Amino acid sequence: MNKSDMPSSGSFQLNSTPMIVGAALIGAGTMIGLAGLIVGGTAMISATRKWLRELEVPPSEVVKQKLNQTKAATVAGASAWQHHNGVHAHSAHGRS
Repeated sequence: MNKSDMPSSGSFQLNSTPMIVGAALIGAGTMIGLAGLIVGGTAMISATRKWLRELEVPPSEVVKQKLNQTKAATVAGASAWQHHNGVHAHSAHGRS
């Protein structure tokens, strides 16, 4: 063997076949993962739509009811706090 046929100790050599196979496997795995994501997502969306159709009260109505309950609780809490601390709602507006 002459010197030009021997790999030099300072050069980096890479066998490209395992790299190509690895890249192909990564690509195939990515495609399988995306297919699973699409199938699972479609099933989840379908189940959610079915569940929403079966509800007796639509979600928007539930939100309105909860908002009204929250407002009533806030007013009641503020009123109780003012009553407990001797603060009157009309006297707070007259001060400067």
